[in-house]
Amino acid sequence: RAAREPEAACTPRAEPIVAERSRVVDLLGPTPVPIDDLIRLSGASAATVRMVLLELELAGRLDRHGGSLVSLV
Repeated sequence: RAAREPEAACTPRAEPIVAERSRVVDLLGPTPVPIDDLIRLSGASAATVRMVLLELELAGRLDRHGGSLVSLV
């Protein structure tokens, strides 16, 4: 019998991540912005911002520019 992790262990952190993701995406647009500004203005951790940016990039919705600048496609 395989061990299963309780589902509740993942749930408490899920809502804040959704809120942080929304804040990061709301700060993005067609104009390139520095990643450091996204971290500062969103109030999310650097790790969370980078995770959101990676998700957007993998989905084909993010462009990376020189100098740590990013923008939505």
